[in-house]
Amino acid sequence: MKPDPLVVRQAISWALRLRNNRANVRLQAQCEHWRAAHGEHELAWQRVQALQQELSSQLTTIPGAQAALENSAQGLGRRQALKVLSGAVLMGSAAWMGRDLTGWPRWTSDLATATGERRSVQLPDGTRLQLNTDTAVDLNFSSQERLITLVRGEILVTCGAVSPVPLLVNTRHSVLEGIDGRFAVRQDRDCTRLTVVSGNVAIHSPHRADGLSTQVHTGESYRVQERRAILTPSPDMDMGAWADGLIVTRGIRLDEFLAEVGRYRHGYLGCSADIAGLRLSGVFRLEDTDKLLAVLAQTLPVQVRYRTRWWVSLEHLA
Repeated sequence: MKPDPLVVRQAISWALRLRNNRANVRLQAQCEHWRAAHGEHELAWQRVQALQQELSSQLTTIPGAQAALENSAQGLGRRQALKVLSGAVLMGSAAWMGRDLTGWPRWTSDLATATGERRSVQLPDGTRLQLNTDTAVDLNFSSQERLITLVRGEILVTCGAVSPVPLLVNTRHSVLEGIDGRFAVRQDRDCTRLTVVSGNVAIHSPHRADGLSTQVHTGESYRVQERRAILTPSPDMDMGAWADGLIVTRGIRLDEFLAEVGRYRHGYLGCSADIAGLRLSGVFRLEDTDKLLAVLAQTLPVQVRYRTRWWVSLEHLA
């Protein structure tokens, strides 16, 4: 369940009023009454609180940023302060985290993970759903429907053919039907990537003129766009290894490898053009990406340069 955007804005408004009037017992009671009036109010309140805590923890690493934000919010009216909070969320996501997300999908979706976080849940029908870094999904499960909507990010689904109701995964580009087995789905800007680890998956595209589905079998990978599904060569990276906290590569380019590692950390991670084409194979642990980069420096003729905590680049070893 995700709260209505209007309710979310009401929760933000209450949070700002209480922040600037912490000693006002009457205001606190009014907020408690609003929260208790409807379950959706409490859900929105908890998600706003979680977002504020995350933002505060990020700003504490930036000298003076937290104090500047508080002083700005206290000096403004409620409407302007609301804009400050929204702007801070955008700034924290786009500038400090180096990403193009606003954070809203994470706390308005049924299930979500932050950058670097992975999560595993068992759904009501027994299906195992695993969420990779920076992922958000919505769920609709009933006696008539089993639907996972991938809002953003990447999931690994393990299912069985035990229900007469089909298990569907909805993305921006198609609807996937899990027949049985295990399959990974990753939603990029221009396509959805599907890899079937075991079992079978059907790709349904509402835009295909013939109305036919594409059947995908064990070991196959597809790049799915709105009007076509393209069988791709075996990827140079194990698409499901992240569920075990690993990146497993086979001759992947260094720049592509760093782009993948960058999904699990905040800020910029890249390399100079003269080493971008270096190839590497191996098994790398995701639990500490700084240690992972240190391993690269021992494996390849490269050195790791930290300009700041959020700006890391690899250069050719002098």
